[in-house]
Amino acid sequence: MSLSARSMACGLEQAGAVARKLATRLGLWSVGALLGGCATYHALPLPEPGKLPAQLAELRGAPAAGTTLDVATIERLVLLNNPDLRRARAEHKVAQAQMLQAGLLPNPALNGSLGYLISGAGDSTAWTAGISEDIRALVTLAPRRAAAQAAAAQVDASLLWQEWLTVGQARLLVVDLVEGERLAAAQQHSLGLLQQRSERMRQSMADGNHDLATAAPDLAAAADAQAAADDLQRRLLGQRHALNALLGLAPDAVVPMPTRLDLPAPDTTQMHQQIDTLPRRRPDLVALQLGYQAQEATLRAAVLAQFPALSFGYSASQDNSRVRNGGPAISFELPIFDRNQGNIAIAKATRQQLHDEYRDRLNSAHGEIDALLAEQVQARAQLAALQQPLHEAANEATHAEHAWQAGLIDLRSYVDLVAAAQARQSGAIALEQAVLEQQVAIDTLVGAGMPASLPQEVIAP
Repeated sequence: MSLSARSMACGLEQAGAVARKLATRLGLWSVGALLGGCATYHALPLPEPGKLPAQLAELRGAPAAGTTLDVATIERLVLLNNPDLRRARAEHKVAQAQMLQAGLLPNPALNGSLGYLISGAGDSTAWTAGISEDIRALVTLAPRRAAAQAAAAQVDASLLWQEWLTVGQARLLVVDLVEGERLAAAQQHSLGLLQQRSERMRQSMADGNHDLATAAPDLAAAADAQAAADDLQRRLLGQRHALNALLGLAPDAVVPMPTRLDLPAPDTTQMHQQIDTLPRRRPDLVALQLGYQAQEATLRAAVLAQFPALSFGYSASQDNSRVRNGGPAISFELPIFDRNQGNIAIAKATRQQLHDEYRDRLNSAHGEIDALLAEQVQARAQLAALQQPLHEAANEATHAEHAWQAGLIDLRSYVDLVAAAQARQSGAIALEQAVLEQQVAIDTLVGAGMPASLPQEVIAP
Protein backbone atom coordinates (compact mmCIF):
# COMPACT_ATOMS: atom_id res chain seq x y z
CA MET A 1 0.00 0.00 0.00
CA SER A 2 1.39 3.42 -0.93
CA LEU A 3 2.10 6.07 1.65
CA SER A 4 -0.78 8.23 0.49
CA ALA A 5 -3.18 5.31 0.63
CA ARG A 6 -2.04 4.43 4.13
CA SER A 7 -2.41 8.03 5.22
CA MET A 8 -5.91 8.15 3.78
CA ALA A 9 -6.89 4.90 5.50
CA CYS A 10 -5.48 6.15 8.79
CA GLY A 11 -7.39 9.40 8.43
CA LEU A 12 -10.61 7.54 7.72
CA GLU A 13 -10.07 5.33 10.74
CA GLN A 14 -9.43 8.35 12.98
CA ALA A 15 -12.48 10.08 11.57
CA GLY A 16 -14.53 6.97 12.23
CA ALA A 17 -13.29 6.81 15.82
CA VAL A 18 -14.17 10.46 16.37
CA ALA A 19 -17.60 9.89 14.81
CA ARG A 20 -18.24 6.91 17.06
CA LYS A 21 -17.26 8.90 20.16
CA LEU A 22 -19.44 11.78 19.07
CA ALA A 23 -22.34 9.42 18.41
CA THR A 24 -21.87 7.87 21.84
CA ARG A 25 -21.95 11.26 23.52
CA LEU A 26 -24.96 12.35 21.48
CA GLY A 27 -26.70 9.14 22.43
CA LEU A 28 -26.03 9.74 26.11
CA TRP A 29 -27.22 13.31 25.83
CA SER A 30 -30.37 12.15 24.04
CA VAL A 31 -31.08 9.57 26.71
CA GLY A 32 -30.58 12.19 29.42
CA ALA A 33 -32.91 14.61 27.65
CA LEU A 34 -35.56 11.92 27.20
CA LEU A 35 -35.36 10.91 30.85
CA GLY A 36 -35.52 14.55 31.91
CA GLY A 37 -38.78 15.03 30.00
CA CYS A 38 -40.42 11.81 31.17
CA ALA A 39 -43.43 11.80 33.44
CA THR A 40 -43.09 10.25 36.86
CA TYR A 41 -45.54 8.09 38.76
CA HIS A 42 -47.15 9.28 41.96
CA ALA A 43 -49.65 7.20 43.92
CA LEU A 44 -53.12 8.62 44.55
CA PRO A 45 -54.70 6.81 47.50
CA LEU A 46 -58.48 6.52 47.65
CA PRO A 47 -60.14 8.81 50.23
CA GLU A 48 -61.41 7.60 53.54
CA PRO A 49 -65.19 7.36 54.07
CA GLY A 50 -66.59 10.78 54.91
CA LYS A 51 -69.87 12.34 55.93
CA LEU A 52 -72.06 14.63 53.88
CA PRO A 53 -72.41 18.22 55.12
CA ALA A 54 -75.20 18.38 57.70
CA GLN A 55 -75.80 22.13 57.38
CA LEU A 56 -76.30 24.43 54.44
CA ALA A 57 -73.54 26.75 55.71
CA GLU A 58 -70.97 23.99 55.07
CA LEU A 59 -71.53 24.11 51.32
CA ARG A 60 -69.18 26.00 49.05
CA GLY A 61 -70.64 29.40 48.18
CA ALA A 62 -73.41 29.11 50.80
CA PRO A 63 -75.09 32.38 51.92
CA ALA A 64 -75.24 33.58 55.49
CA ALA A 65 -77.06 31.38 57.98
CA GLY A 66 -80.79 32.00 58.20
CA THR A 67 -81.09 33.37 54.66
CA THR A 68 -84.09 32.20 52.66
CA LEU A 69 -82.83 30.81 49.37
CA ASP A 70 -84.37 31.93 46.11
CA VAL A 71 -84.37 29.72 43.02
CA ALA A 72 -81.27 31.38 41.51
CA THR A 73 -79.26 30.78 44.71
CA ILE A 74 -80.27 27.12 44.83
CA GLU A 75 -79.23 26.73 41.18
CA ARG A 76 -75.83 28.25 41.93
CA LEU A 77 -75.29 26.00 44.95
CA VAL A 78 -76.22 22.94 42.89
CA LEU A 79 -73.67 23.85 40.21
CA LEU A 80 -70.97 24.37 42.83
CA ASN A 81 -71.61 21.34 45.03
CA ASN A 82 -73.41 18.61 43.08
CA PRO A 83 -71.33 15.39 43.37
CA ASP A 84 -72.37 14.04 39.96
CA LEU A 85 -71.28 17.26 38.25
CA ARG A 86 -67.93 17.19 40.03
CA ARG A 87 -67.34 13.69 38.68
CA ALA A 88 -68.52 14.65 35.20
CA ARG A 89 -66.09 17.57 35.07
CA ALA A 90 -63.23 15.08 35.25
CA GLU A 91 -64.19 14.05 31.70
CA HIS A 92 -62.96 17.44 30.54
CA LYS A 93 -59.42 16.64 31.64
CA VAL A 94 -59.59 13.22 29.96
CA ALA A 95 -60.76 14.81 26.69
CA GLN A 96 -57.99 17.40 26.86
CA ALA A 97 -55.43 14.64 27.39
CA GLN A 98 -56.82 12.73 24.40
CA MET A 99 -56.62 15.88 22.30
CA LEU A 100 -52.99 16.30 23.36
CA GLN A 101 -52.23 12.72 22.38
CA ALA A 102 -53.89 13.09 18.97
CA GLY A 103 -51.87 16.21 18.20
CA LEU A 104 -48.45 14.70 18.88
CA LEU A 105 -46.13 13.96 15.97
CA PRO A 106 -45.11 10.31 15.58
CA ASN A 107 -41.68 9.50 16.91
CA PRO A 108 -38.97 8.69 14.36
CA ALA A 109 -37.72 5.11 14.46
CA LEU A 110 -34.07 4.24 14.96
CA ASN A 111 -32.61 0.89 14.02
CA GLY A 112 -29.14 -0.59 14.15
CA SER A 113 -27.22 -3.81 14.33
CA LEU A 114 -23.67 -5.11 14.85
CA GLY A 115 -22.03 -7.99 13.04
CA TYR A 116 -18.95 -9.28 14.84
CA LEU A 117 -16.35 -10.89 12.63
CA ILE A 118 -16.24 -14.61 13.26
CA SER A 119 -14.29 -15.84 10.26
CA GLY A 120 -13.22 -14.70 6.82
CA ALA A 121 -11.04 -12.01 5.34
CA GLY A 122 -12.52 -9.03 7.13
CA ASP A 123 -10.75 -7.13 9.86
CA SER A 124 -13.52 -5.09 11.58
CA THR A 125 -17.00 -5.27 13.06
CA ALA A 126 -19.85 -4.70 10.64
CA TRP A 127 -22.66 -2.36 11.59
CA THR A 128 -25.83 -0.86 10.22
CA ALA A 129 -27.79 2.16 11.45
CA GLY A 130 -30.79 4.03 10.21
CA ILE A 131 -33.52 6.48 11.08
CA SER A 132 -37.02 6.64 9.54
CA GLU A 133 -40.34 8.40 9.95
CA ASP A 134 -43.88 7.11 9.32
CA ILE A 135 -45.18 9.28 6.48
CA ARG A 136 -48.79 8.03 6.67
CA ALA A 137 -49.01 9.16 10.30
CA LEU A 138 -47.95 12.63 9.15
CA VAL A 139 -50.53 12.62 6.34
CA THR A 140 -53.40 11.80 8.73
CA LEU A 141 -52.16 14.04 11.56
CA ALA A 142 -54.29 17.09 10.70
CA PRO A 143 -57.69 15.32 10.50
CA ARG A 144 -56.92 13.25 13.61
CA ARG A 145 -56.07 16.43 15.47
CA ALA A 146 -59.29 18.10 14.24
CA ALA A 147 -61.32 15.06 15.33
CA ALA A 148 -59.79 15.18 18.80
CA GLN A 149 -60.48 18.91 19.13
CA ALA A 150 -64.11 18.46 18.12
CA ALA A 151 -64.46 15.50 20.50
CA ALA A 152 -63.03 17.57 23.37
CA ALA A 153 -65.48 20.39 22.60
CA GLN A 154 -68.28 17.80 22.45
CA VAL A 155 -67.40 16.65 25.97
CA ASP A 156 -67.60 20.24 27.21
CA ALA A 157 -70.96 20.79 25.51
CA SER A 158 -72.30 17.52 26.95
CA LEU A 159 -71.12 18.58 30.40
CA LEU A 160 -72.90 21.90 29.99
CA TRP A 161 -76.08 20.05 29.03
CA GLN A 162 -75.75 17.80 32.09
CA GLU A 163 -75.33 20.88 34.28
CA TRP A 164 -78.38 22.46 32.64
CA LEU A 165 -80.50 19.35 33.22
CA THR A 166 -79.36 19.19 36.85
CA VAL A 167 -80.33 22.84 37.35
CA GLY A 168 -83.70 22.10 35.75
CA GLN A 169 -84.19 19.18 38.11
CA ALA A 170 -83.41 21.46 41.07
CA ARG A 171 -85.93 24.04 39.82
CA LEU A 172 -88.57 21.36 39.49
CA LEU A 173 -87.96 20.12 43.04
CA VAL A 174 -88.19 23.67 44.39
CA VAL A 175 -91.53 24.11 42.60
CA ASP A 176 -92.85 20.83 43.98
CA LEU A 177 -91.71 21.60 47.52
CA VAL A 178 -93.03 25.18 47.63
CA GLU A 179 -96.39 24.27 46.11
CA GLY A 180 -96.54 21.07 48.18
CA GLU A 181 -96.08 23.02 51.40
CA ARG A 182 -98.90 25.35 50.37
CA LEU A 183 -101.11 22.36 49.65
CA ALA A 184 -100.18 20.76 52.98
CA ALA A 185 -101.14 23.94 54.83
CA ALA A 186 -104.52 24.00 53.08
CA GLN A 187 -105.10 20.35 53.86
CA GLN A 188 -104.28 20.71 57.54
CA HIS A 189 -107.09 23.23 58.15
CA SER A 190 -109.84 21.07 56.68
CA LEU A 191 -108.26 17.91 58.13
CA GLY A 192 -108.53 19.37 61.61
CA LEU A 193 -112.20 20.15 61.12
CA LEU A 194 -112.93 16.72 59.63
CA GLN A 195 -111.20 15.01 62.54
CA GLN A 196 -113.08 17.19 64.99
CA ARG A 197 -116.37 16.24 63.34
CA SER A 198 -115.34 12.58 63.28
CA GLU A 199 -114.54 12.59 66.99
CA ARG A 200 -117.92 14.16 67.81
CA MET A 201 -119.65 11.59 65.65
CA ARG A 202 -117.82 8.76 67.43
CA GLN A 203 -118.85 10.23 70.77
CA SER A 204 -122.43 10.52 69.54
CA MET A 205 -122.34 6.87 68.46
CA ALA A 206 -121.04 5.93 71.88
CA ASP A 207 -123.90 7.86 73.45
CA GLY A 208 -126.35 6.06 71.20
CA ASN A 209 -127.49 9.16 69.31
CA HIS A 210 -126.24 7.99 65.88
CA ASP A 211 -125.74 4.62 64.30
CA LEU A 212 -122.80 3.48 62.17
CA ALA A 213 -124.64 3.99 58.88
CA THR A 214 -125.23 7.64 59.69
CA ALA A 215 -121.67 8.22 60.91
CA ALA A 216 -119.95 6.32 58.05
CA PRO A 217 -119.68 9.31 55.62
CA ASP A 218 -118.09 11.55 58.26
CA LEU A 219 -115.65 8.84 59.38
CA ALA A 220 -114.71 8.00 55.78
CA ALA A 221 -114.14 11.69 54.90
CA ALA A 222 -111.77 12.10 57.87
CA ALA A 223 -109.91 8.89 56.98
CA ASP A 224 -109.53 9.92 53.33
CA ALA A 225 -108.26 13.38 54.32
CA GLN A 226 -105.73 11.83 56.70
CA ALA A 227 -104.52 9.41 54.01
CA ALA A 228 -104.13 12.25 51.50
CA ALA A 229 -102.18 14.33 54.03
CA ASP A 230 -99.90 11.40 54.88
CA ASP A 231 -99.27 10.69 51.20
CA LEU A 232 -98.36 14.33 50.59
CA GLN A 233 -95.97 14.37 53.56
CA ARG A 234 -94.20 11.25 52.29
CA ARG A 235 -93.86 12.80 48.85
CA LEU A 236 -92.51 16.05 50.28
CA LEU A 237 -89.96 14.17 52.39
CA GLY A 238 -88.70 12.31 49.33
CA GLN A 239 -88.44 15.56 47.38
CA ARG A 240 -86.48 17.22 50.21
CA HIS A 241 -84.07 14.29 50.21
CA ALA A 242 -83.73 14.55 46.41
CA LEU A 243 -82.96 18.28 46.60
CA ASN A 244 -80.42 17.70 49.38
CA ALA A 245 -78.76 15.04 47.24
CA LEU A 246 -78.46 17.50 44.35
CA LEU A 247 -76.84 19.97 46.74
CA GLY A 248 -74.51 17.35 48.22
CA LEU A 249 -76.14 17.68 51.66
CA ALA A 250 -77.09 15.09 54.23
CA PRO A 251 -80.74 13.97 53.88
CA ASP A 252 -81.87 15.65 57.09
CA ALA A 253 -80.26 19.03 56.35
CA VAL A 254 -82.67 21.98 56.27
CA VAL A 255 -82.83 24.12 53.10
CA PRO A 256 -84.88 27.31 53.68
CA MET A 257 -86.99 28.12 50.62
CA PRO A 258 -89.51 30.82 49.65
CA THR A 259 -93.17 30.37 50.47
CA ARG A 260 -94.51 31.50 47.08
CA LEU A 261 -93.26 31.41 43.48
CA ASP A 262 -94.23 33.86 40.77
CA LEU A 263 -96.21 32.85 37.70
CA PRO A 264 -95.10 35.41 35.07
CA ALA A 265 -96.70 35.00 31.67
CA PRO A 266 -94.13 33.79 29.12
CA ASP A 267 -92.96 36.17 26.41
CA THR A 268 -94.24 34.40 23.30
CA THR A 269 -92.08 36.44 20.90
CA GLN A 270 -88.91 35.80 22.88
CA MET A 271 -89.83 32.14 23.24
CA HIS A 272 -90.13 31.68 19.47
CA GLN A 273 -86.81 33.49 18.96
CA GLN A 274 -85.20 31.06 21.36
CA ILE A 275 -86.76 28.14 19.50
CA ASP A 276 -85.40 29.45 16.18
CA THR A 277 -81.85 29.58 17.60
CA LEU A 278 -82.18 26.20 19.33
CA PRO A 279 -79.41 24.42 17.34
CA ARG A 280 -76.88 27.08 18.37
CA ARG A 281 -77.96 27.38 21.98
CA ARG A 282 -79.01 24.05 23.41
CA PRO A 283 -75.89 22.25 24.63
CA ASP A 284 -77.01 18.73 23.71
CA LEU A 285 -77.67 19.79 20.11
CA VAL A 286 -74.33 21.59 20.00
CA ALA A 287 -72.69 18.45 21.39
CA LEU A 288 -74.26 16.38 18.60
CA GLN A 289 -72.98 18.88 16.02
CA LEU A 290 -69.48 18.65 17.47
CA GLY A 291 -69.68 14.87 17.53
CA TYR A 292 -70.69 14.95 13.86
CA GLN A 293 -67.72 17.22 13.05
CA ALA A 294 -65.41 14.85 14.92
CA GLN A 295 -66.73 11.95 12.87
CA GLU A 296 -66.29 13.95 9.65
CA ALA A 297 -62.63 14.43 10.55
CA THR A 298 -62.36 10.75 11.45
CA LEU A 299 -63.75 9.82 8.03
CA ARG A 300 -61.26 12.13 6.32
CA ALA A 301 -58.45 10.51 8.28
CA ALA A 302 -59.71 7.05 7.25
CA VAL A 303 -59.79 8.09 3.59
CA LEU A 304 -56.26 9.51 3.83
CA ALA A 305 -55.16 6.31 5.53
CA GLN A 306 -55.67 4.59 2.15
CA PHE A 307 -52.25 6.03 1.45
CA PRO A 308 -49.98 2.98 1.76
CA ALA A 309 -47.88 2.68 4.86
CA LEU A 310 -44.65 4.47 3.95
CA SER A 311 -41.59 5.04 6.06
CA PHE A 312 -38.82 7.27 4.79
CA GLY A 313 -35.39 7.77 6.31
CA TYR A 314 -31.70 7.36 6.01
CA SER A 315 -29.54 4.34 6.67
CA ALA A 316 -25.80 3.64 6.68
CA SER A 317 -23.74 0.50 7.06
CA GLN A 318 -20.23 -0.88 7.17
CA ASP A 319 -19.19 -4.42 6.34
CA ASN A 320 -16.40 -6.43 7.94
CA SER A 321 -13.88 -5.12 5.40
CA ARG A 322 -14.62 -1.52 6.37
CA VAL A 323 -16.58 -0.73 3.24
CA ARG A 324 -19.15 1.90 4.16
CA ASN A 325 -22.23 3.11 2.39
CA GLY A 326 -25.28 5.19 3.15
CA GLY A 327 -28.37 6.61 1.54
CA PRO A 328 -32.14 7.05 1.75
CA ALA A 329 -34.26 4.17 2.98
CA ILE A 330 -37.88 3.56 2.09
CA SER A 331 -40.31 1.01 3.44
CA PHE A 332 -43.46 0.77 1.31
CA GLU A 333 -46.57 -1.33 1.92
CA LEU A 334 -48.24 -2.80 -1.17
CA PRO A 335 -51.99 -1.96 -1.01
CA ILE A 336 -53.18 -5.26 -2.45
CA PHE A 337 -55.49 -6.72 0.19
CA ASP A 338 -56.19 -3.93 2.69
CA ARG A 339 -56.82 -0.40 1.46
CA ASN A 340 -58.50 0.62 4.71
CA GLN A 341 -61.91 -0.17 3.22
CA GLY A 342 -63.23 -1.54 6.52
CA ASN A 343 -62.37 1.56 8.56
CA ILE A 344 -63.76 3.82 5.84
CA ALA A 345 -67.05 1.89 5.80
CA ILE A 346 -67.30 2.04 9.61
CA ALA A 347 -66.58 5.77 9.61
CA LYS A 348 -69.20 6.43 6.92
CA ALA A 349 -71.86 4.38 8.73
CA THR A 350 -71.09 6.14 12.02
CA ARG A 351 -71.35 9.53 10.33
CA GLN A 352 -74.75 8.61 8.90
CA GLN A 353 -75.88 7.41 12.32
CA LEU A 354 -74.87 10.73 13.92
CA HIS A 355 -76.53 12.62 11.07
CA ASP A 356 -79.83 10.83 11.66
CA GLU A 357 -79.56 11.17 15.43
CA TYR A 358 -79.10 14.94 15.17
CA ARG A 359 -82.07 15.27 12.81
CA ASP A 360 -84.31 13.19 15.09
CA ARG A 361 -83.18 15.02 18.24
CA LEU A 362 -83.82 18.41 16.64
CA ASN A 363 -87.29 17.39 15.44
CA SER A 364 -88.09 15.86 18.82
CA ALA A 365 -87.00 19.03 20.63
CA HIS A 366 -89.30 21.19 18.51
CA GLY A 367 -92.18 18.75 19.04
CA GLU A 368 -91.72 18.63 22.81
CA ILE A 369 -91.57 22.42 23.10
CA ASP A 370 -94.64 22.94 20.91
CA ALA A 371 -96.58 20.38 22.97
CA LEU A 372 -95.58 22.00 26.28
CA LEU A 373 -96.48 25.48 25.03
CA ALA A 374 -99.94 24.25 23.99
CA GLU A 375 -100.41 22.47 27.33
CA GLN A 376 -99.39 25.56 29.25
CA VAL A 377 -101.81 27.76 27.34
CA GLN A 378 -104.56 25.37 28.38
CA ALA A 379 -103.41 25.17 32.00
CA ARG A 380 -103.14 28.96 32.34
CA ALA A 381 -106.63 29.35 30.87
CA GLN A 382 -108.02 26.83 33.35
CA LEU A 383 -106.22 28.58 36.21
CA ALA A 384 -107.67 31.94 35.18
CA ALA A 385 -111.15 30.42 34.97
CA LEU A 386 -110.74 28.96 38.46
CA GLN A 387 -110.04 32.27 40.18
CA GLN A 388 -113.66 33.43 40.43
CA PRO A 389 -115.06 30.11 41.79
CA LEU A 390 -112.11 29.97 44.17
CA HIS A 391 -112.90 33.44 45.48
CA GLU A 392 -116.57 32.54 45.87
CA ALA A 393 -115.74 29.31 47.73
CA ALA A 394 -113.47 31.23 50.11
CA ASN A 395 -116.27 33.72 50.83
CA GLU A 396 -118.73 30.88 51.41
CA ALA A 397 -116.31 29.28 53.87
CA THR A 398 -115.93 32.59 55.72
CA HIS A 399 -119.71 33.08 55.92
CA ALA A 400 -120.13 29.48 57.05
CA GLU A 401 -117.66 30.01 59.88
CA HIS A 402 -119.52 33.09 61.06
CA ALA A 403 -122.85 31.25 60.82
CA TRP A 404 -121.48 28.29 62.75
CA GLN A 405 -120.08 30.50 65.47
CA ALA A 406 -123.48 32.23 65.65
CA GLY A 407 -125.21 28.85 65.93
CA LEU A 408 -127.07 29.26 62.64
CA ILE A 409 -125.72 26.04 61.08
CA ASP A 410 -124.50 22.78 62.52
CA LEU A 411 -120.94 21.45 62.47
CA ARG A 412 -121.64 19.04 59.60
CA SER A 413 -122.74 21.81 57.21
CA TYR A 414 -119.89 24.08 58.29
CA VAL A 415 -117.26 21.39 57.72
CA ASP A 416 -118.76 20.48 54.34
CA LEU A 417 -118.53 24.10 53.16
CA VAL A 418 -114.96 24.48 54.43
CA ALA A 419 -113.95 21.16 52.83
CA ALA A 420 -115.45 22.25 49.53
CA ALA A 421 -113.49 25.52 49.65
CA GLN A 422 -110.32 23.61 50.52
CA ALA A 423 -110.87 21.23 47.59
CA ARG A 424 -111.11 24.18 45.21
CA GLN A 425 -108.00 25.72 46.74
CA SER A 426 -106.13 22.43 46.46
CA GLY A 427 -107.17 22.22 42.81
CA ALA A 428 -105.89 25.74 42.19
CA ILE A 429 -102.56 24.98 43.89
CA ALA A 430 -102.18 21.78 41.87
CA LEU A 431 -102.90 23.73 38.68
CA GLU A 432 -100.37 26.42 39.64
CA GLN A 433 -97.83 23.68 40.28
CA ALA A 434 -98.55 22.16 36.85
CA VAL A 435 -98.05 25.56 35.18
CA LEU A 436 -94.75 26.11 37.02
CA GLU A 437 -93.55 22.62 36.16
CA GLN A 438 -94.41 23.20 32.51
CA GLN A 439 -92.55 26.51 32.57
CA VAL A 440 -89.47 24.85 34.07
CA ALA A 441 -89.61 22.16 31.39
CA ILE A 442 -89.99 24.76 28.62
CA ASP A 443 -87.08 26.85 29.96
CA THR A 444 -84.95 23.73 30.11
CA LEU A 445 -85.84 22.56 26.60
CA VAL A 446 -85.34 25.95 24.93
CA GLY A 447 -82.17 26.66 26.92
CA ALA A 448 -83.58 29.87 28.41
CA GLY A 449 -80.67 31.86 29.77
CA MET A 450 -78.13 30.24 27.45
CA PRO A 451 -76.11 32.55 25.14
CA ALA A 452 -77.65 33.34 21.76
CA SER A 453 -74.85 31.32 20.18
CA LEU A 454 -71.77 29.52 21.42
CA PRO A 455 -68.43 31.00 20.32
CA GLN A 456 -67.48 30.10 16.76
CA GLU A 457 -64.22 28.49 17.81
CA VAL A 458 -66.23 26.07 19.98
CA ILE A 459 -68.85 25.24 17.36
CA ALA A 460 -66.40 24.87 14.49
CA PRO A 461 -62.94 23.99 15.83
